[in-house]
Order: sequence, then structure tokens, then C-alpha cells
Amino acid sequence: MSYDLQRRQAGGASQTTVASVSSAAASSASGSVGTATQTASASTTSIPAIAGPGMITITQPPMQSTSYYKIAQGEYITFAWNFTGLYVTPTSLTVSAVCQNGNTYAVGPTNGIIPGDSSSVVWYPYGYQQANPSAPLDPASYTLHIWGDDGPSAAAEPGYLEPNSNLIFALYTPQAYTPLASGWQCAGCSGALSQFTAHPALTGVLATLVIMFLSGFTTLRRARN
Repeated sequence: MSYDLQRRQAGGASQTTVASVSSAAASSASGSVGTATQTASASTTSIPAIAGPGMITITQPPMQSTSYYKIAQGEYITFAWNFTGLYVTPTSLTVSAVCQNGNTYAVGPTNGIIPGDSSSVVWYPYGYQQANPSAPLDPASYTLHIWGDDGPSAAAEPGYLEPNSNLIFALYTPQAYTPLASGWQCAGCSGALSQFTAHPALTGVLATLVIMFLSGFTTLRRARN
């Protein structure tokens, strides 16, 4: 009986030892995985000492001139861009259009918030107009603003996204067609014409040119004869 007790105790100690070793090995492996994960995470956000801030370059519409878009059914606007020098991708991007009158409008179907790695957004001004009758879009000039997690006034920081507000575009509302038979007139055109013909200085210039032309023509005829 004493022998059985000793054997059971020895067996229990052996099992305890094995369990302790297994636990230590698992703990060591877990620690190694955690360290490797932290190292990988650190390496993915490693920013060179000479790096500049992450930049957005607008690719659509062209930056060379102001693009005009209709606020009309079926008329969509696509804004697209590229990232350069970006080492830390923001969690999300906020895109908004700031009117020249100071009003700000969310751009896109998700209230202006899109994933941080997005390189484009499609806006439907007519849909926005219908959904927000109390805050309509004005036919005017707008500036597109794009920023990351740190907000529209974030300071330039190496590797992190710098806010962009370089694109200017314009919205306009098309006017209903009025045929000539219904009485359409170009008020500016008729006004300009009346001023053009009635100005006394212009009349004098035209008379002088006619007299000079006729005099020169008469002189040429006499010289030939």
C-alpha cells in the first residue's frame, strides 16, 4: 500500500512537471508571436527620417481649369486622387464641398465619410438637393476639402496625411428652354446693339472711314486715267 501511494505521488509529480513545461512552452510561444506582431506593426508604420507629409494629388477633374457641373437629375460628379508619401493610412477620409458663400456640404453617399484608403468618391448633387431642401446647393464656385483622422486643420507631419483643398469647381442650375415663338429675347444682346449703333462717337468714326475710302478710291481712278 505504501508502494502504491509512492507510485501515485511520483506519477502526479511527473504529470505536474509535464503540465508546467507545456504551459511554459505555450507562454513562450505566445510571447514570441506577440513580439513578432508588434515588430511587424512597427515596421509597417516605420517612417524614414527624411520623409515629408503624405499628400493628395487630384486626378479628376483636371486641375488646369475650373470644371462646371449641372445640378440635374442623372448628373453625377466623380472626384479622384492619388496618394504620395503616405506611410500611415488614415482610418477614414472626410470629403466636403465649401461654397464661396461659406456653406459646407458633405460629398458622397455616406455623409462625406469614406474609408481611409479610398482614391475616389462619386457625388450626386441633385440627390443631395432633393434630400436637403432646407440647405440647398447654390449655383456658385466650390472648393473640395479632403482630410484624414486629424481633421481639416492638421499640421503637416512626416508620413501622415496632409489636408487638401486645392480643387475648385462650380455648380450651376440649368434654365428651362423657352422657344422664340413664346417670346424669348436676348435682353443683353439687344441692349448692346442699341448702344453700339446709337453712340455718336462710333457714328463719327464710321463716317470718317467711309469718306477716306471713297477719297482713296477716287484718287486711284484719276491716277489710272
